[in-house]
Amino acid sequence: MTERYPEIIKKIAELWRIVGNSPMLAIRYKYFGEERTIYAKSEQFNITGSIKDRMALYILQQAYLTGQIKPGDTIVEATSGNTGIAFAAIGRAIGHKVVIVMPDWMSKERVDIIRSLGAEIIPVTKEEGGFLGSIQRTEEIADKQPNIFLPRQFANLANAEAHQQTTGKEIWCQLAEQGIIPDAFVAGVGTGGTVMGVGQFLRGKVPGIKIHPLEPTESPTLSTGYQVGAHRIQGISDEFIPSLVKLDALNEIIDVSDGDAIILAQMLASRLGLAVGISSGANFLGAVKIQNELGGHANVVTTFSDSNKKYLSTDLMRTEPVRPNYLSTNIELLDFRIFNRTCQACNV
Repeated sequence: MTERYPEIIKKIAELWRIVGNSPMLAIRYKYFGEERTIYAKSEQFNITGSIKDRMALYILQQAYLTGQIKPGDTIVEATSGNTGIAFAAIGRAIGHKVVIVMPDWMSKERVDIIRSLGAEIIPVTKEEGGFLGSIQRTEEIADKQPNIFLPRQFANLANAEAHQQTTGKEIWCQLAEQGIIPDAFVAGVGTGGTVMGVGQFLRGKVPGIKIHPLEPTESPTLSTGYQVGAHRIQGISDEFIPSLVKLDALNEIIDVSDGDAIILAQMLASRLGLAVGISSGANFLGAVKIQNELGGHANVVTTFSDSNKKYLSTDLMRTEPVRPNYLSTNIELLDFRIFNRTCQACNV
């Protein structure tokens, strides 16, 4: 199909210049006085400021290469926000109309950014089914209207493949250039694309590496298999276990309290100048938990999935009460180093 749409394929190739190759941060901190390091991919440097840009661009690239989409088609996707922003920006960049179906309780910033990118938003209430209702609505639109492309992020294998081909490869290269072999990787699960794709790549390099999915303590969907409770870490634990997630291929589930994640995200911004979202705070705490199990010198890697700009109207900007079981109260953030974005000498 590349011969039919060479200009679009060329545009997609150009967009990869501003998607991926994000910096790797080596964050030095103390936990109960013990000095440690956590490694985090800083994904807010992608085109729309989140890790979802990788998946959106890769899915559209593969769709064009396989003939699943053509110029003039409308992209319709169900999302909790970041994926909608990514498809809105990238879809418009290559000339598509974009319709985003999303729960109506997501942050105001998410909604405003999607609309600013020229996409239409269809809100779905809890009574209309929330996340599952959003997915069902996209299928109904495709059934009733012609020329619709559904990315289907929760089930599309290209989602995980995007992270296998880009995120996982970059993590390995950036660490290998520093002589570091990762012992574990942890990531919050929304679609599961990140943890599955990165995990698959890293296990090809280090068969014994631990790959941990993360979920909110307040809403342990992965652990129970169904929606339970409510939480404030937007972008993960979307009420069901996506088909992409194969728990039997992963190590144990790590849980983090949403309040603890908020406090840690606030700390990363106010003490280190790293303006990241709530899920990034959760991922850092998940990495700390794994180090507690493996030992303080273990090389644990995670992602800072997005920036804090989409959460300025949420509890991220409010004083969060500290609870006795929080890890953040025992963490002292010290400083961070930045690894090269690209590692040309790395043989993968």
